[in-house]
Amino acid sequence: MAATTEAKTRSLKTWQGINQALTEEMERDPSVVLVGEDVGCPGGPYGVTRGLLDRYGSKRVRDTPISEQVLVGLGVGAGAVGLRPVVEIMFFDFAMIAMDQIVNQAAKFRYFSGQSMPLTIRTMCGAGGPNGAQHSQNFEAWFCAVPGLKVIMPSNARDAKGLLKAAIRDDDPVLFIETLGLLPTRREVPVDEDFVLPIGVAETRREGTDVTVVAVGRLVDRALEAAEALAAEGVSVEVIDPRTLSPLDTETIVESVRRTGRLVVAQEATAPCSIGAELVALAAERCLPQLKAAPIRVASPFINVPTPVPLAEARAPKATDVAAAVRTVMEPA
Repeated sequence: MAATTEAKTRSLKTWQGINQALTEEMERDPSVVLVGEDVGCPGGPYGVTRGLLDRYGSKRVRDTPISEQVLVGLGVGAGAVGLRPVVEIMFFDFAMIAMDQIVNQAAKFRYFSGQSMPLTIRTMCGAGGPNGAQHSQNFEAWFCAVPGLKVIMPSNARDAKGLLKAAIRDDDPVLFIETLGLLPTRREVPVDEDFVLPIGVAETRREGTDVTVVAVGRLVDRALEAAEALAAEGVSVEVIDPRTLSPLDTETIVESVRRTGRLVVAQEATAPCSIGAELVALAAERCLPQLKAAPIRVASPFINVPTPVPLAEARAPKATDVAAAVRTVMEPA
């Protein structure tokens, strides 16, 4: 019998996984360039792009003025002439300043021209510091409504590396959303430079038979924590991490919900008009005969994100909130 070899891994923080992906792709392909506010000398606001300017020089790593319209427009232009730009919008809240460039120019470029637009837009969302209501919001659902734009939201360092590499290699625009609260969290990450994860494929993080929990971003780990606690109560919870929000791996989710008959969605975003709302609609449209209970959304309350860190964290859903929702859907009809 041939010996099996396990892939070599290294424990990395999420920000290090992102940095490794950028380094490997810039090394592999000289057309990959990085632009954004403070991506060069400072190495990004949280060190994500640290060391890239020294390694690749100012022609490929360039700090821009504080103008999201300019830097995303620069990315669109660079993608149109054959480069593979990675554009960083420091906080997700600032993406609305560049909505025309993202929604009307990048996302529609192939539709209008028939040509590729290899543009990756990195940004950061959610609470995780004293940043307040204008620097901590979750707008992922806004961009999932845009044809021609892929939206990725990883929950750990491994997926962040593999999916960012896939985004950079993709021939169409990708919005890559990093979660501030996850940047310091660790995960074993393959060191293989060819480690690339497919866009549009969910991961079942824990198998179960009683309830399906679809969790997004940093709610994935909290859903897993809740599932572990509920196992002691005799409840078997399946936890699915979509990883890609558009295109969404609907088949994995539908198959799970049809099998368990129950759905809980967990997200840091607020509930109205969210990914959670879309997932509940998916269950209603495709799984209604199998549902044993009404789906539940676990989300942040419909209020602005407070500036003090303890209040911002108190606003975000906890593992106990996910567990409470699971207990509710498990109640006899």
